[in-house]
Amino acid sequence: MPDPVYIFAGGGTGGHLYPALAVAEELVRQWPDARVVFACSNRPIDRRILDDEPYGIVPQPVRPLPRGLRGRSPIPFLRDWSLGWMAFTAAYVWSMELAWELVGDLKPQAVLGLGGFAAGPVVRRASGAGVPTGLLNPDAVAGRANRLLAGRVDVVFTQFDSTAERFASAVRRKVCCSGCPVRSSLPGGDRQEALRHFDLRPDRRTLLILGGSLGAASVNRAAAGLADDLDALGEAWQVLQVAGPVGGAADDTVIRASRALVRRVEYCRRMDLAYAAADIALCRAGASTVAELAATSTPAVLMPYPYHADGHQTLNAGPLADAGAGVICPDAKEPAANAESLRRSLLPILRDAAALEAMRAAAAAMAKPRAAATVARWLVTGEIPRRACPNAGGNEKPDRAG
Repeated sequence: MPDPVYIFAGGGTGGHLYPALAVAEELVRQWPDARVVFACSNRPIDRRILDDEPYGIVPQPVRPLPRGLRGRSPIPFLRDWSLGWMAFTAAYVWSMELAWELVGDLKPQAVLGLGGFAAGPVVRRASGAGVPTGLLNPDAVAGRANRLLAGRVDVVFTQFDSTAERFASAVRRKVCCSGCPVRSSLPGGDRQEALRHFDLRPDRRTLLILGGSLGAASVNRAAAGLADDLDALGEAWQVLQVAGPVGGAADDTVIRASRALVRRVEYCRRMDLAYAAADIALCRAGASTVAELAATSTPAVLMPYPYHADGHQTLNAGPLADAGAGVICPDAKEPAANAESLRRSLLPILRDAAALEAMRAAAAAMAKPRAAATVARWLVTGEIPRRACPNAGGNEKPDRAG
């Protein structure tokens, strides 16, 4: 009998892929004969994240709606509108054909959609073929792709209880508040190894500046505006900056401190060590980031991405702030204003060891370490815990593993 196959459909950002990797890791740990295939996007970040993983990779040509066309009248922009939609439609049709072949050839036991534009073709094909399908939706607000797909799937896994309200009433019975899956290696990083790995000093606390898998220029620029303040704390603190793509010598995101120790990397494959080194983080509030902060007991000052119309990163950050594990510092979109806001929100915490420890304890209390196991078990058995799905009924399903 062939090994059971599970398709994970989606990608385009680390926020879609990292929770899926946590589920895949747990799936293979508990069921070693399971084969995992990622039907991802063709963006470079997907290969950067997945190439070193022991899973199959099938890039899809699917693309998001052309930037700038969402909600705009086509009349003033007819040529760009037409070309953009033609390219989008061609890529989607091609991806649907690929999804048909993928589902037909691999005959997956179950399919897990990861959110975003790359989830659609495979989830639609699998659902239409009667394959059990689920969605990961770790953001507080359901994205457009997940809202469109939710009616086709069997279960939607969320990080926050409030997310159920963001779906149509007919979908809410499918929502399972499992928490956001986090890779098991992240909470287990060794601090001494981390300090050696990043060439940091053991006699200083560490501020981790993190903008997500692709960096965050406005967070980096705000931190660069704190160079003098960081110098003043130079004997007590050091900085580890996961900066994203690095510019030239005139890059305005560089922290030009003379006394403070600053280590800057473009991309970090060893986030377990980055969190192990960190005493506090300055970061965005992506869904996987807030889950990782809780899992690693890392206090944070959170600067939610300011350009989402639904403000979902602010909503992601809300539970951490409400619990005392984080502080929200809105991104004013202007470096000097952001730096001034951080002087009021971040710097007092850096000077208050008791406040830092209280935030760390609050973050630890928010962790949901069983999230990956819950999703993995559903993939194999169809079972989900009743306590996580208060609106669902009849969760017992036949074991799909046998």
